[in-house]
Amino acid sequence: MNILAINGSGRRDGNTAILLNTALEELRAEGFKTEMVQLAGQAIRGCTACGWCREHSEEQRCVIDNDPVNECITKMIAADGILFGSPVYFADVTAETKALIDRAGYVCRGGGNLLKRKVGAAVIAVRRAGAVHAFDTINHFFLIGEMIVVGSNYWNLGMGGPLGEVKNDSEGLETMRTLGKNMAWLIKQLKR
Repeated sequence: MNILAINGSGRRDGNTAILLNTALEELRAEGFKTEMVQLAGQAIRGCTACGWCREHSEEQRCVIDNDPVNECITKMIAADGILFGSPVYFADVTAETKALIDRAGYVCRGGGNLLKRKVGAAVIAVRRAGAVHAFDTINHFFLIGEMIVVGSNYWNLGMGGPLGEVKNDSEGLETMRTLGKNMAWLIKQLKR
C-alpha cells in the first residue's frame, strides 16, 4: 500500500514537510510505503484551458510536459492515499499547489475521476491565519474527485512561521500523528 505526500511549499524541508513527515512516520509504522514529492524550486504553470487532456483522456496527462505535474498525476493515480500539504500564502495555498490542483483535477476528472475512492488528506502549515481557507482548497480537489477525505482530532494544521518553528506546536504534531493513524486505518478497512 502506497502513500504519496505532495509538499506544495516554496521551501524544501520546511514546516509543511515537517508536518507531512510526522504523518508519514505513522503510516510507515503501519506498514505503508511512502514517498514525498517537493514542489519547491520548480516552476509549475497553471492550466491553459486548452482541453487537450479531455480530448486525449486515455493519456492521463496534461499536454504541458516541462514541469512535475504529469509525474505527480501518475504517482497520485498509483497511490492508495494522498497527503497534500501547503503553507498558507495570503490566506490560501501556494501558487504551485493551486496550479497542480487545477491541472491534475482537469486531467483526472476528464479521465473519469481517476482518483475516485482514494483516500486524501490536506495538511496546512500556517503562521497565523488563513489555514481553514487553504485547507478547504485542497479538500475541494479531493471531494470533486470522489475521494474519501480523512480527518484527525483537529483541523490538519500546524502553526509556525520561521523554518522549523512548527516543531514547537505539540498540538499540531499530535494532530499529524493522529491523521497518519486514521489514514492507515481507513485504507486498511477499504482494502479488506
